[in-house]
Amino acid sequence: MAIGTIGQRLCGAALIALLAGCHGPEQIRSASAPIATAPAPAPAAGSPEDLLARMSLERKVAQIIQPDIGSITPEDVRQYRFGTILNGGNSGPFGNDKAPAADWLKLADAFWEASSATLADGEPAVPAIWATDAVHGHANVPGATVFPHNIALGATGDADLVRRIGAATATEIEVTGLDWTFAPTVAVARDDRWGRTYESYSEDPALVTKLGAAMIEGLQGRPGEPGLLGAGKVAATAKHYFGDGGTSQGVDQGDVNGDLAALMEIHAAPYPAAIDAGVASVMASFNSINGTKMHGNKPLLTDALRGRLGFGGVVVGDWNGHGQIKGCTNSDCPQALLAGLDIYMVPEDWKALHASLVAQVKNGTIPMARLDEAVLRVLRMKQKLGILDGEVKPSARPNGGKWDLLGSPGHRALAREAVAKSQVILKNAGILPLKPGARIEVAGSAADNVPQQAGGWSVTWQGGGDLTAADFPGATSIYAGIAEAARASGGEARLAVKGDPAAKPDIAIVVFGEQPYAEFVGDRKDLAFRDEEGLALLKAYKARGIPTVAVFLSGRPLWVNRELNAADAFIAAWLPGSEGAGVADVLFGKAQPTGRLSFSWPARCDGAPLNGPEGALFPLGYGLGFAVPRIAPVPFDETCAALSHDAGATWFASGKLGTQVQATADNALLPDLRGSGNGIVVTGVDRRAQEDARRIAFGPGAKLTLKGPASGAAFRITYLVAARPAAPVTVTAGGSRALDITQGLSVAEGKGWREMVLSAKCLGETGGTLTFASEAPFAFQIGEVTRDETAAGAECSF
Repeated sequence: MAIGTIGQRLCGAALIALLAGCHGPEQIRSASAPIATAPAPAPAAGSPEDLLARMSLERKVAQIIQPDIGSITPEDVRQYRFGTILNGGNSGPFGNDKAPAADWLKLADAFWEASSATLADGEPAVPAIWATDAVHGHANVPGATVFPHNIALGATGDADLVRRIGAATATEIEVTGLDWTFAPTVAVARDDRWGRTYESYSEDPALVTKLGAAMIEGLQGRPGEPGLLGAGKVAATAKHYFGDGGTSQGVDQGDVNGDLAALMEIHAAPYPAAIDAGVASVMASFNSINGTKMHGNKPLLTDALRGRLGFGGVVVGDWNGHGQIKGCTNSDCPQALLAGLDIYMVPEDWKALHASLVAQVKNGTIPMARLDEAVLRVLRMKQKLGILDGEVKPSARPNGGKWDLLGSPGHRALAREAVAKSQVILKNAGILPLKPGARIEVAGSAADNVPQQAGGWSVTWQGGGDLTAADFPGATSIYAGIAEAARASGGEARLAVKGDPAAKPDIAIVVFGEQPYAEFVGDRKDLAFRDEEGLALLKAYKARGIPTVAVFLSGRPLWVNRELNAADAFIAAWLPGSEGAGVADVLFGKAQPTGRLSFSWPARCDGAPLNGPEGALFPLGYGLGFAVPRIAPVPFDETCAALSHDAGATWFASGKLGTQVQATADNALLPDLRGSGNGIVVTGVDRRAQEDARRIAFGPGAKLTLKGPASGAAFRITYLVAARPAAPVTVTAGGSRALDITQGLSVAEGKGWREMVLSAKCLGETGGTLTFASEAPFAFQIGEVTRDETAAGAECSF
């Protein structure tokens, strides 16, 4: 493990030295300690120090503000001179989150030209740099290579492979004109209920340390070697410092509790290796450590990360993470800068934050020295990237606009190699590898579904939804890979998504699994896999005497004991990305099954953290090869109390619809309550976290319907009204009478988030549908929609 490295750096075996301090000649001085120095010589012209000395307060502040491309224009950049810019997962160039690659480069040029234009007042013009979340390839861009998510790369255990993936990703990023990626995630995920588990390489700190450092070297180049942060390279980010994978019950952005030294031995373990690899930036985590938000935690952001670990690069915040600090808002938070943050990621409230920071430096709340320190780090990162050395606009750089490198055959072959090396065989009763010449039926809605196999952070933030194969040009579905491999072996494969009862194949392959998600939207209360599509198919084939292979797509280990029992062979395929043919390479024996679990597989469905190997169905490092004796496995226990829990109580929460809930606008489907149709426009808005709520805009006469499990329970809805309706708004449940809620919505105007309860007392019945209708244009926001049995007989309220 990497713990020894940390211990050596911190002058002791225990990481408690992070707070207690070290004693010895190797001690690294705290960033805040006074240093006696001789008078410094004048800075060299054009150096970061020279640029800083010639910048006004307003433009210094702009260097540490990072707005989203969805809320700024090149003209805003020209006026304010932001130091950095980001695109969120749902932000694409010119308002199009599916924008073609050429538009990314076009906007990158526009931002570069705006930020580097000569200033009339003689101040230095410093080009802005653009950051993106390229967490499994440059996957926001249609046509890019979508590599397997980190959980799959963890199953390969192959640092060289990960390094090559980092290099390919950096090249594709540079093709579109961007400079910086918020990757890799070096979280050590310890509760698989966490919605970001698939961004973690492993529950093992040593494996995360090894692969995280390799990814950084691939993205940036290796320190001391030619080409570091040069052509074909981008700045990397180790995230999220620290503890993101250790929150209580796996709640995203939650609290991490316990002895600090013990927590750091697990969750801070990857950072010394990342720093040694030269990582340009570290992202502060949303979570708290023992009740203190990391964005405002000076002992850990400054004293530990800077002073003890010796990190000299940029500390960047996460999406409005500073606004979660006690006493802060998104637009007013000196505490974050004082704690050690260098860049505020403030997607929309950048103008107000800029004004408040300028005022706080002027009134002494923020010392000028602290601002200068942060700005200097930003400028030094740009210097390392070559941005200050006469760098040309993005389209004129070595790889700018070389579209043949985006999703190139070489990169796709690399991704296919990664997919094959990541497949983990959990069960094989003599079925694999498939025999040449076999007649194969491929079933399951995920079989020919590139968006599902890609997972979250693929073209859009959440992935899936209304995405289709057309949004992934050049990609290969799992079925397409199987069909090609079957033909090559002298056999055939046909797709029958729901299974063909009349067919008599030699073998059936059933592809099924989780729907895409990202971040908190993927948080779960347990690990029971409830979607029974795959189970029903496996049982149907078994009843007909047809051998089966289960190919399970997921972003984490889940309780699938029923499916394991029903299948003759079972493969954990993770989220393979755009190159589904890598799955077939293992199925047909073209590649050996070398994948091994980087996470323990749960024996129980409740999601309780495993207590060592004895609590796992399959332990860390498990995985079968073809040479394993063909011994029929003992059936696994199918008892799972969580399956009997009411899964229909939550209709909408944390930015996602319930598993059994559908949203429509006069029969036009709105996946995950997003998109538009028939006069309804639904957009994501921030309530407590990024896009965890929805703004619903009605055109005249438009209707929005939510349909879910029928129940007598009341509806409990969290909502916000910014402007009262101009005409009647009604709500209907099931076949009940329409209830006019115009007055209640009018009273709620401008009063923030409120709650309405709709029971049978005012609706007549509650049933399994809920329809809102407005006679005139109107908009309101919803944060949660739940069914509450305890309020079934309650009076309605707003």
